Amino acid sequence: MNRWEQGRPVIEALIAERRLETVDANRPHAEAMLDQARSHLASAEILAATDDQVMAFTAAYDGARKALTAILANQGLRPRGSEGGHAVVLEAVLAQLDPPMGRDLREFSWMRRTRNDSEYPSPDRPVATDQDVKEAIPAARTIVDIATKVVAVMPRF
Repeated sequence: MNRWEQGRPVIEALIAERRLETVDANRPHAEAMLDQARSHLASAEILAATDDQVMAFTAAYDGARKALTAILANQGLRPRGSEGGHAVVLEAVLAQLDPPMGRDLREFSWMRRTRNDSEYPSPDRPVATDQDVKEAIPAARTIVDIATKVVAVMPRF
């Protein structure tokens, strides 16, 4: 099986920094995570019609996060359970897929900040709004679609 070369130095650095760790590559686990991601998106669409926009946004965000994490699981990579664990998922995937998919994948960045502001609200940081939800659901769906295609072709790291 061929090695995936794009972004390899970044991934190796993230492993050395203990922000990522290597685990057994697990395609069935990656597929299960993608199924969960799709379920979260379906939940986000249902919740978008309610007054709980924060939960709708969180469901869309979690769908995108699980899709990105599925890419790594398929490769035998996992974010370490530390501060910035969600950010390192995007960093690792972008290193390997940008170009050509960076523009769509980077949508996760604003979603992560909005989710964090919603999870830990303060008077000077607003929580997710209905407009955020309207933008997050299609952005997350695109990320899930990318992950679905990529998991099918990316080899173990």
